Amino acid sequence: MALGPVMLDIQGQELAAEDERRLRHPLCGGVILFTRNYQSPEQLSKLTAAIHVLRKPQLLIAVDHEGGRVQRFRDGFTRLPAMRELGKIWDAHPHRARQLSQETGYVLAAELRACGVDFSFTPVLDVDHGASSVIGDRAFHRNPQAICDLAHGLMIGLKEGGMASVGKHFPGHGYIHADSHLEVPVDERDYADITLCDLMPFRQMIDYGLAGVMPAHVIYPRVDRYPAGFSKVWLRRILRDELRFEGCIFSDDLSMEGASVAGGVVDRANAALSAGCDMVLMCNNPAAADELLDGLKWDIPAVCLARLARMHGRPNCETRVKLHENPRYLRGARDVAGIGIADGDLPLAG
Repeated sequence: MALGPVMLDIQGQELAAEDERRLRHPLCGGVILFTRNYQSPEQLSKLTAAIHVLRKPQLLIAVDHEGGRVQRFRDGFTRLPAMRELGKIWDAHPHRARQLSQETGYVLAAELRACGVDFSFTPVLDVDHGASSVIGDRAFHRNPQAICDLAHGLMIGLKEGGMASVGKHFPGHGYIHADSHLEVPVDERDYADITLCDLMPFRQMIDYGLAGVMPAHVIYPRVDRYPAGFSKVWLRRILRDELRFEGCIFSDDLSMEGASVAGGVVDRANAALSAGCDMVLMCNNPAAADELLDGLKWDIPAVCLARLARMHGRPNCETRVKLHENPRYLRGARDVAGIGIADGDLPLAG
């Protein structure tokens, strides 16, 4: 059975019968995990193994594991810094910041891959304009070039650890205060202003080989009347044609208020997929997930299946036991855990 275009969540720390029913549905292609799904690395490994045996090809397993306040798994995992901490180091020591960003990506990926997670929705490529209530210290910097440098380092580390990278929130969520989880944000800037600033990290990261992109639930009315994640202008004309992005496009969570302008849950999925998304996310609403699986009619194109296949984690990753015997990992975990602990006490990168 081929992968479907829908990524769903599950309710607990092990698969319930209702979870298995949804994950076996032909429209399902992936699972996103949250803090409620985690107790320990051992439990997580059992959970991902149980998910992987449900389907062939295996369902994709993803998580929002960026660092700082957005790190879903904590006990038993290295404390990852908020990306802003790397930006602070970049201001005084750009080379060291790039090294530490690469170490962060490697440790992030190696730990998740050792527990069976395919990829994290990271890096955040939003420019920190000092306005956004939801982005804040998740952004590397307000300087687009600093974001490019640090995100590139993170991507190199992710790849070394066996994981693809997903840049978000295209074309940039950092300019406006509104939180798309709770309302429908509107960014009134024109395209020239956006492309000269917020699009720069996406453009460069695509040139570096970015594997995935997640668009924002933000309306940019001077470009299109639809939020970016439902916009053929943003996803097809700009992202695919102008920026020549050939990777996978994941919608942001369709249960967010920022997606409500597209209608009901089936309408939202149809709008996102028709606009150019390869996979849509539906989280934290089991009833809506069932409605989506019952009502969506979508034959996933072969090109989308090929893009999704490239999001699987590298199969020859180390086990958790071997990882903790690896000097490369131990050095990286030490350096990463020290980022932002004490001002002026910058850890050495390997």
